[in-house]
Amino acid sequence: EAEIRYASVSMVTDYDCWHPDHENVDVQTVIKVLLGNAAKAKNMVKNIIKTVWTEKSQFKSDNPSGYEFTMFDKSQDNGDVVGFAPKALMLSSLAGCSGLDVVSLLEKMRAEVANFKIEVTAELTDEHPKFYNKVKVDYHFTDSELQPAKIQKAVNLSVTKYCGVMEMFRQFADVEIEIFLHEI
Repeated sequence: EAEIRYASVSMVTDYDCWHPDHENVDVQTVIKVLLGNAAKAKNMVKNIIKTVWTEKSQFKSDNPSGYEFTMFDKSQDNGDVVGFAPKALMLSSLAGCSGLDVVSLLEKMRAEVANFKIEVTAELTDEHPKFYNKVKVDYHFTDSELQPAKIQKAVNLSVTKYCGVMEMFRQFADVEIEIFLHEI
């Protein structure tokens, strides 16, 4: 309703109504199952990842979707291993988070575009621990019938309201946003 993605989750509380070979369930059993379901529900909304050192300067990491990827120190010789630098993944997360919002919002506004890309440029501090202190996010939209007002609104909503990664970046970096419209 409020442009928030959601899903229903159903959990069993008892089964005496359809299981003829089992005794009736009492209140304590139902409460025990309900508490167990509450714990399961809490685990479903946690963001749990596992990262394991594999060799040299390489780590394998999973994410809540169950897929794995490799991270490594790009300054080291990693042979033929395909992977990502951890800080660069932060920039990809920023673009991905905001991009998903913008695409969803433009669809709801009936303002889809032919092409959309986000370019993120960032500066690291000079001293350790090095972190991104300046970030520029460029949104590029291409279409023959661009709707600038709707595009601006979608980007603004993502930047100021929906994109949690953008909010995290604002806690430690100056973030600049620019929108580019390309007619075809």
